[in-house]
Amino acid sequence: MNERISIDARVCHGKPVVRGTRVLVSTVLGALAGGDSVADVLEDYPNISEADVRAALEFAGELSRFEEAPYETAFP
Repeated sequence: MNERISIDARVCHGKPVVRGTRVLVSTVLGALAGGDSVADVLEDYPNISEADVRAALEFAGELSRFEEAPYETAFP
């Protein structure tokens, strides 16, 4: 996936987290989508870095691509 993002069934029920932490990728993305700046996220989660926040965004971007199944056929 990504060297900064980890998916492990033993950590946070297998949800994607910033590697070495229990900070969920969805938490980082939700904060940014809600209007928080990267600086705000780093202040709230001091055990992650700006590179981790960028990795979370990259991870989300990869997941949003529908290259394997076009939208029309995936959701009839």
